[in-house]
Amino acid sequence: MTRVKRGPKRAQRRRRMLKFAKGFYGAKSRLYRSAKEAIEKALAYGYRDRKVRKRDFRKLWIVRIGAACKQQGTSYSRFMGGLKKANIDLDRKVLADLAVHQPEAFSQLVETSKKH
Repeated sequence: MTRVKRGPKRAQRRRRMLKFAKGFYGAKSRLYRSAKEAIEKALAYGYRDRKVRKRDFRKLWIVRIGAACKQQGTSYSRFMGGLKKANIDLDRKVLADLAVHQPEAFSQLVETSKKH
């Protein structure tokens, strides 16, 4: 079998990796092996945290809705249950935005959910 040295191909691969690691701190942006490890870790964290961000925002919205419900004298679960029975299909993002920026509209929703 013939010997393959991979001259230009290896250089291209190294350049691409180091270009991707631009902005990393210290050896992680200069040394190939450190850069490669840092890039792999960064990509893994990026993939994972795109999912975690969705969870975090949902938690935040639930906390905001719950706090606004407490001020209106009801609980989060009763409020959401009442909205479901009233066939009001607003997602938590919209409800949280209403609770923060338009409290009077949110209080009308609470009254509607209390009736059902």
